[in-house]
Amino acid sequence: MADPAASEFRRRRTQLMRIMGSGSIAIVPTAPVRPRNGDVEYSYRPDSDFYYLSGFREPEAVAVLIPGRDAGQYVMFVRERDRQREIWLGKRAGPAGVTADYGADDAFPISDIDEILPGLLEGRMRVFYTMGLNLEFDQRLIGWLNTLRAQARSGLQPPQEFVALDHVLHDMRLYKSRAELTLMRRAGAIAAGAHVRAMRFCRPGRMEFEVMAELLHEFHRHGADISYPPIVGGGSNSCVLHYGANDARLRDGDVLLVDAGCEYGYYASDITRTYPVNGRFTREQRAVYEVVLEAQRAAIAQVKPGNHWNAPHDAAVRSITQGLKRIGLLRGPLPRLIRSGAYKRFFMHRTGHWLGMDVHDVGDYKVADEWRVFEPGMVLTVEPGIYIASGMRAVPKRFYNIGVRIEDDVVVTRNGCEVLTTGVPKEPDEIEALMAAA
Repeated sequence: MADPAASEFRRRRTQLMRIMGSGSIAIVPTAPVRPRNGDVEYSYRPDSDFYYLSGFREPEAVAVLIPGRDAGQYVMFVRERDRQREIWLGKRAGPAGVTADYGADDAFPISDIDEILPGLLEGRMRVFYTMGLNLEFDQRLIGWLNTLRAQARSGLQPPQEFVALDHVLHDMRLYKSRAELTLMRRAGAIAAGAHVRAMRFCRPGRMEFEVMAELLHEFHRHGADISYPPIVGGGSNSCVLHYGANDARLRDGDVLLVDAGCEYGYYASDITRTYPVNGRFTREQRAVYEVVLEAQRAAIAQVKPGNHWNAPHDAAVRSITQGLKRIGLLRGPLPRLIRSGAYKRFFMHRTGHWLGMDVHDVGDYKVADEWRVFEPGMVLTVEPGIYIASGMRAVPKRFYNIGVRIEDDVVVTRNGCEVLTTGVPKEPDEIEALMAAA
């Protein structure tokens, strides 16, 4: 798995400390280890904010940024080296390794944090911290502050203000650097290859989980992991937006909706493709598919600097409503259908979300109650869809159980946008040709 260069993490820390200003301190704990069952733990992944600033992957660690501190502005608390534990669980960096390899100015054992961190807080006016993510650590921090306040009469100066670190840091994370976009292009390419593999494998009679296995194989053979549990839904399951069982048999004549992305270097991709299980669209399936594809094209065309966040969704809504009228599933004047939300029976979700280290990445969608304006470096998904479940009122039965979503990852550039996930076909003729050649 690739990491950005050390200079990338240093640049981020420097930028954050410049925003914080003197007299401040930022405290960023990583994610705790999570038990799965019995004495088994989930595969460990560091907290995204913590990794974004440190590049450090081990659990039980806390990063501290102290602008202007003479003894070092970047302090880490990490696990000590332990020969016996390392025999079982692998090598640890230890405090010396963190200063040598991860750019920390100073480092201490995590077991000493209760003795050392209160002293780092003393004399600082503002504490940048994200409350509510780690309740146990929240309580420890409050305890350290209360200890300082109890000694105020002795001349100690406890911090006077809490500042939401996530508000500042997440705005930084919204704008991807060249190094980040390199990782996201790779994540997109790996995921695209996995979708192509799944298309070639798909046949009537196979199980949804067999298709999922093809996706996972391709992810892992390239050093990636899932960025979210894959959705592999055939027939009626294609109309369940967050379907997760992935345990049904694929039937001849149905469509298969596959929503799957991978994480590479802690950056996510997110792709959805929909295709016929038997390799040939029926007339109704192709009609619905082409409506969604037109809507996605219209939405992607709105991803450019100066347009606001909702412009792609507005374009998709208009295009889907027109398309639903064209194929006979909606009737009436277009403006009235849009105004009344008639399309929401078939298209009930937003057209996209921010993408980055988290698949539903951080960043405000509105600023001062206005939709955010696109700027270069922002990355989002564009994913319109139409879902026609069995039994929908006033819908011909020949359209039942057709769920179609088409999703790509898009970065805003200086002159427009770049689609990061072009490696998997979405034109219906290309899909049929690929599946026929398998």
